Amino acid sequence: MEKSKQLLEAVQLYFDALYYCDTDMLNKVFHETSSLFDADEGKIFAEPIASFSKDVGSRMSPASKNQPREDEILMIDWLSPISATVKIRLRAHENIFVDHLAFVKGENGWQIVSKIWHLESVTSNPV
Repeated sequence: MEKSKQLLEAVQLYFDALYYCDTDMLNKVFHETSSLFDADEGKIFAEPIASFSKDVGSRMSPASKNQPREDEILMIDWLSPISATVKIRLRAHENIFVDHLAFVKGENGWQIVSKIWHLESVTSNPV
């Protein structure tokens, strides 16, 4: 299987994990030592994947509310045949996020080793 197809499957797993709030999927696509970062409030917020996974597992999923899927890949920047940064946009309830996902292909396939996220906007028409 070619590298881009495998990477796209990993990105889809990320989208599915957040749409269904499925921690098994989330823990498969994130490397176990990865962290997530945000600076929307002017301070750097860092969260290990274990904490993020627990948070996602406690949420009501967009799928459970029949929210239409709104997720897209905006850009893929290949650093090497086994590393890439993927810029995505997705909607979770009323929130629109833009993420930069750093992927590395290792012994468990393509996994996210870090995520920087930004709350781009809040829509006025939640599902």
